[in-house]
Amino acid sequence: MNTDYDLVIVGGGPAGLTAAGFAMQLGASVAIVEKNRIGGDCTWYGCVPSKALLKAAKVAHTMRSSDRFGLESIEPIVDLKQVMAHVQSVVNDVYQHESPDVLRADGIGVFIGDCRFLDPHTIAVDDVFISAKRFLIATGAHPFVPPISGLDTINYLTYESLWTLEKLPEHLVVLGGGPIGCEMAQAFRRLGAKITIVEGEERILLRDDPAVSEVLAGVFESEGIDLKLSAKAEHAWQDGNDIHLIAGGDEIVCDNLLVAIGRRPNVDGLDFEKSGVKYSPKGIEVDDHLRTSQSHIYAAGDCIGGYQFTHYAGWQAFMAVRNALLPGAVSGISEYVPWTTFTDPEVAHIGMSEAEAKEEHGDNVMTCNWPMDKVDRARTEGNTTGFIKLVHKKDGALLGATIVAGRAGEMIHEWVLALKNGMKVGDIAEMIHVYPTYSTASMQASADVRVSQLLSGTSGKVIRGLAHLIR
Repeated sequence: MNTDYDLVIVGGGPAGLTAAGFAMQLGASVAIVEKNRIGGDCTWYGCVPSKALLKAAKVAHTMRSSDRFGLESIEPIVDLKQVMAHVQSVVNDVYQHESPDVLRADGIGVFIGDCRFLDPHTIAVDDVFISAKRFLIATGAHPFVPPISGLDTINYLTYESLWTLEKLPEHLVVLGGGPIGCEMAQAFRRLGAKITIVEGEERILLRDDPAVSEVLAGVFESEGIDLKLSAKAEHAWQDGNDIHLIAGGDEIVCDNLLVAIGRRPNVDGLDFEKSGVKYSPKGIEVDDHLRTSQSHIYAAGDCIGGYQFTHYAGWQAFMAVRNALLPGAVSGISEYVPWTTFTDPEVAHIGMSEAEAKEEHGDNVMTCNWPMDKVDRARTEGNTTGFIKLVHKKDGALLGATIVAGRAGEMIHEWVLALKNGMKVGDIAEMIHVYPTYSTASMQASADVRVSQLLSGTSGKVIRGLAHLIR
């Protein structure tokens, strides 16, 4: 067995898999070292199972509310064990394309087991010693469990253990109103569970625009989700099957508690001290090129802190391999990182928020708010909740975009491209958009900004005058 490689990747999640594939294309000998299962959080606990569950929950919600479309509503019979079996079948289907056997067939070395550095060029995976010219650390992150009194004495859930549930909770309390908490709260509510979201801050989805929080809070409350905001969790205990939580001075009793406060980088247990790699609980230290304190060791994705998105981790891993194996170096840190929270409606964002833009550009900042109820496709589907908010300079230069819509995650990409390429908001109006689509909203909002600019000031007077002469 070859144990000497051009590149060893520590971590077999999305970042590691992306890196391995690219390195193989460059002709390098590559190995992946993974402590648990290839695929990482995304395949087993995150993106894949959560989106499968959200789809099942949306189907149940549609059955329950189909009278909106002139059909007879039906209350679905939800057997969570069967739903979770479906979710697992989707996970297994994805895994078939990235299993160790598949990777080995492609010429990639795969080592499963506990990993630790012995020196800057050698790691041990259980009893196997592996050396490499270069390393990429892509160990991901894990659920953060806050230091709440008594929490360690109860059977709480995280996004990792949630998928072992076989019985629908009677009352699920979700501790944390971030993306994971909101997605799972809505999913389980639509499947029939009573849901309470406990959030220590004054609103849910704190990193998004306040208007986003307001819209989603309204949607959640209309679906029967109880929101307890500005309610810091103080103490928890378990009495039989009942879990008790004191939050914001009130006692909440439930049968299941999901802790969804956030995630923390996986940096422990690797003996980084022997490798010379500098790190802290916040993550592995890297420069702009994703190089650690050791020039031949790179790191990418969730383990370096910052944005914790699968797509960003994969992008960084690609850039790290490029910098490790090709001449020159490019930045592996981007200021244009989009995200989507897959609630219904979805929430997507790129660039600056209005508050961030005003802090940097002051009075030169303008916004356009275009409601989804002006979009014909949204109206045909009864899905008009939401908006597009564009943040731009007075000259139209795009600074950021936020979309709340049924397909916001698909709609955001043209704004990512526009922002990255320095386009102005009005440029999107010049692109012909297929009608009727949700993305028509982007063209409408863009055109609204362009027309407002054309008709303002002296130029507006001239244009109106010319139009009057033609008439």
